Amino acid sequence: MMQYIQPDFCIVPVDTSLRAALQSVIDNKTKPLGALGMLESLALQVGLIQQTFSPVLQQPVVLVFAGDHGIVEAGVSPYPQAVTQQMVMNFLAGGAGINVFARQHEMRIRVVDAGVNHVFAAHPGLVDAKVGMGTRNFLHEPAMSAQQCAQAITSGRALARAEASAGSNVIGFGEMGIGNTTSASALVAILCGLPVEQCAGRGTGLDDAGVQHKVHVIRQAMDRHEVDPDDALAVLATFGGFEVAMMVGAMLGAAEQRMVLLIDGFIATAALLVASRIAPAILDYCVFAHCSDESGHGVLLEQLQARPLLNLGLRLGEGTGAALAYPLLQSAVNFLNQMASFDSAHISRQES
Repeated sequence: MMQYIQPDFCIVPVDTSLRAALQSVIDNKTKPLGALGMLESLALQVGLIQQTFSPVLQQPVVLVFAGDHGIVEAGVSPYPQAVTQQMVMNFLAGGAGINVFARQHEMRIRVVDAGVNHVFAAHPGLVDAKVGMGTRNFLHEPAMSAQQCAQAITSGRALARAEASAGSNVIGFGEMGIGNTTSASALVAILCGLPVEQCAGRGTGLDDAGVQHKVHVIRQAMDRHEVDPDDALAVLATFGGFEVAMMVGAMLGAAEQRMVLLIDGFIATAALLVASRIAPAILDYCVFAHCSDESGHGVLLEQLQARPLLNLGLRLGEGTGAALAYPLLQSAVNFLNQMASFDSAHISRQES
């Protein structure tokens, strides 16, 4: 039995003492009450995170974590494992979807090699944080050791701290790893006590038979490993990926620094699920970018009582949903800072 030591993260719940006053500022903008919908709750959230009536978004960054998965050997993906390293090269060349959207919205990208089965040449856009050359096949053995899981979490925390120290207060989370929807599906099924069928979807394009096989593989693995569903670290190490574990650490580290966390799709939200079991207060800092087209994501968002900003049928990963949602975060902050009040504009309020 592997021993998992609970990481010592200090995440302070958001102080809500400003809530009433901040809500009053929002309500007194020149609009009917609630007329800006979710932008109003988003402005309130960011104001509370930063403890100010005039929040500022600084140096937004997207961390894209990449790792390979041994479970690919079980035939759970229509793509070969080599696509992971090929896509990392695409990120570094600036040709992927996340590159396009990040450029458009002036967000920096940092690509993190958490455990790709390839040795990359040094590149200014690549962070070498490799834990191993991909995880083991969790159909037969735990995906990683307790030590590897701890290393990945610690490295992720350090990356988030470095971004905060460099001046960023907004961080988006993306990933790349052939086979990682299988890993995420197992994490969600176990940690939430849900049927595997509700959690496992098409991933990178499985047909119906492929999805059924994926479900069967996850069930077999769950039967093989007797893991306590209340022990999130044990579940993560047994069924997770290096990029997922590193994302867990980065999310927790970002919340420690009181950054705004932009959560992307199914894989990133599965990582957040693990992080929230370690430190529930992390959810105060999370903005859920979108509901992806991966079938398990909607179920997972319900479990977290999350309200995603977008529903565009996305299922690309890479942090693309986070980048697309960032302008809405900007709009929420901008209306709070720049929109006139009824008093300043000399406009009559609604009659009571």
